[in-house]
Amino acid sequence: MDLTRRHALAGAAAVTAAPLLSAHPAKAAAPAAGKQNAGFYRYKVGDAEVTVVSDGATTFPLADNFVTNAKKEEVNASLEKAFRPRDSVTIYFGPLVINTGGKLVVIDTGNGPGAFASSKGAMGQFASNLAAAGIDTKAVDTVVISHFHGDHVNGLLTADGQPAFPNAEVLVPSVEWKFWMDDGEMSRASAGRMEGLFKNNRRVFEAGLKKKVTPYEWGKDVAPGLLAVETIGHTPGHTSYVLSSGADKVFIQSDVTNNPDLFARNPGWQAFFDQDGPQAEVTRRKVYDMLAADRMRVQGFHYPFPGLANIEKDGTGYRWVPAPWNPTI
Repeated sequence: MDLTRRHALAGAAAVTAAPLLSAHPAKAAAPAAGKQNAGFYRYKVGDAEVTVVSDGATTFPLADNFVTNAKKEEVNASLEKAFRPRDSVTIYFGPLVINTGGKLVVIDTGNGPGAFASSKGAMGQFASNLAAAGIDTKAVDTVVISHFHGDHVNGLLTADGQPAFPNAEVLVPSVEWKFWMDDGEMSRASAGRMEGLFKNNRRVFEAGLKKKVTPYEWGKDVAPGLLAVETIGHTPGHTSYVLSSGADKVFIQSDVTNNPDLFARNPGWQAFFDQDGPQAEVTRRKVYDMLAADRMRVQGFHYPFPGLANIEKDGTGYRWVPAPWNPTI
């Protein structure tokens, strides 16, 4: 303690004397950059190269019903435990590009150019970050969609409503396609969010893509080494994937959880955007028990960038352990 106090006193004296000892006038500070660097990150799964391409993030006030079966104070306590600010939620968006060696595959497409404009660049960054990563949209062979929420499908179109990936086959879950393209389901949609989702999906898939999509089934590969896995609850046809190459695997979980500080640590919590909250919880526990038991890496669309992690059991919930940044591929 004496040594620490002496150092502290000496440091304080030096700071006090410094202005008197300086022989040079202070220089003006360099102008601040004012923006973040391009957001992409690469890693390997066997011989496959995965590029996580950030679509940005959104931060908004914590609503009372953000978690439908937990009190706002409980949610705030979980945020504080994770060193996040109270009364505020940040959601990240992380589409993927997979180079299998023979195919260039995109999984989900982010919020799209409209969100980029309305958020002043906070969201909808997928297109610009793709370009920064050196990926030409015309070179993409396949776009695989996990489910039909706007933050996953809106990037299928350019700002003028044209296909953003003009040479790609667009693959969609058959169950998801059937639900959102059903006129009867659309007529029964509740006013507000659900009604808006139906209208947006018709805009993207009917007006934009002219229904030029290929429905796919669960339990089959949708691209080389990319297995489609049923993970329903968040939406009726919500799909995740297992990417395998050699002995290596990663589980691409789509929206099995949203922000992991909330929904991995509290798997029983149901978000307002889960169409079937109880089923989403069943799916979440099943997937996360498997990930923890198999020590399989997980790639989370809504995890903090770049979204690669491992999962371990932690009491009644799970702890996500971010993978260390790798300076090589």
